Amino acid sequence: MGLFALQSPAGGFLDEELHRFNKVFDDWCVQFECLEDAKVIAESLGKYKKVDIVEITPLSYPKYFFHELQGEIHTTRELEGNIICIVEPLLGARYRIAVCNLETKKVTFTSQRYKSVMSVEGAFANFSISTL
Repeated sequence: MGLFALQSPAGGFLDEELHRFNKVFDDWCVQFECLEDAKVIAESLGKYKKVDIVEITPLSYPKYFFHELQGEIHTTRELEGNIICIVEPLLGARYRIAVCNLETKKVTFTSQRYKSVMSVEGAFANFSISTL
């Protein structure tokens, strides 16, 4: 369920025009469904652009697969067919835990809001789907 993208060593993703690197992976970035296609384009760039091929998955980049996720995502993990994320919706807002279902693409936020990183990390580490 992953995609492949071309990334600069500095971290940006190559845009569709193959000229610039975007800080955030989005619909304007060049993307491939298979590794072989990504290799062909990466090799065609040759010495002009140094790029790495990276796989974009729901676990590594959940915002791309779950558009309801807004804000800063601090950490993710997979649990029982779901991607669980710690989300800070707005800068300075209270942290929340989001449950992203891989099958339905539905995002559910827990009702609990956490004031500090320490409190949300403890809840995240002990989180189970049955507590939702």
